[in-house]
Amino acid sequence: MAQQRAERADAARNRRAVLHAAEQLLAEGGGEHVSLDRVAALAGVGKGTVFRRFGNRAGLLQALLEERSRELRDAITNGPPPLGPGAPTRERLLAFLDQLGAIAEGNAVLLSAHEQACAEDKYSDPSYQSWHRHLRALLADERPDLDADFLAHAVLAVFDGDLIRHMTPPDDPRRFTRSIQRMATALLDRGAVVVS
Repeated sequence: MAQQRAERADAARNRRAVLHAAEQLLAEGGGEHVSLDRVAALAGVGKGTVFRRFGNRAGLLQALLEERSRELRDAITNGPPPLGPGAPTRERLLAFLDQLGAIAEGNAVLLSAHEQACAEDKYSDPSYQSWHRHLRALLADERPDLDADFLAHAVLAVFDGDLIRHMTPPDDPRRFTRSIQRMATALLDRGAVVVS
């Protein structure tokens, strides 16, 4: 039993080390700089450890993005309003976009690398699915006349790493988030639009 606990603690330490190494490599050289070999060497673990835990580069980047979005997911489900349950739909939508924008602005390099590595599986990515599900529900609640499924995908498509970097100048670090919130508000405030 004690040995199993030690193995779990070791696995958790390795996981943290691998994610930290991937994050460091992203910061130093962008997505092209992240490989399983480099991550393993920097984390001080074998490449097989990284491979067994994450599968491939895409799995590693998905796990890193999931780490960044876990707190947001928990706040949506269990947190106080307006991000959590209990606030009017529009307030929840703007709070969600504010927090998702903050993640995006702080992790634009990660998003770019994630988009490249996970292009074929983008819509099955756990973080993406969680964001889409929540956004779709909010849009459907606020505007049942619109195709909320499509619009949730359309809003999330704007969360492009290169666009975020372009729209986040040093003197205005929340520009992207304000813009996406205004876009969503304009969408909700439009007259009845039929999307078939």
